[in-house]
Amino acid sequence: MKRITLLLIAFLFSTVLKAQKQLTTNQQKVQQAVVKLFSALSNRDSISLKNYSTADITLCEYGQAWTIDTLILKAITLNTSTDFKRTNSFEFINTTIDKNMALVNYRLQSAITKDGKQAMVQWLETVVLVKVKKQWKVKHLHSTLIKRI
Repeated sequence: MKRITLLLIAFLFSTVLKAQKQLTTNQQKVQQAVVKLFSALSNRDSISLKNYSTADITLCEYGQAWTIDTLILKAITLNTSTDFKRTNSFEFINTTIDKNMALVNYRLQSAITKDGKQAMVQWLETVVLVKVKKQWKVKHLHSTLIKRI
């Protein structure tokens, strides 16, 4: 009777718990391109930012359509705070690849220090990437602000 109970419990747990799906090498590269784009943004590095995005990137931010020049202006050029620091953490939801195009959904949380003030900001984002000369680049980013603390 104890064996049957233990087997039943083990079976129930195995059906309730989901095993995390292993990512392919290509999916990892796609996600890494997204992480590197945000690292460049955090480091206020416009050259790397352009390297991880296409020349015609579109960004939907705060109800506006931005170009790479808009992003650089707002996030780098106008950001003259000497104590600026941004640390990003990602929770990838879905990464789908079809030949030379990829779609990624994720939650982004950023701890931001600027002008002596600290903030925690959370977004839900969707990114479309394309493969250019064997490198994944962000072509479109749509961002929805979830919470600013």
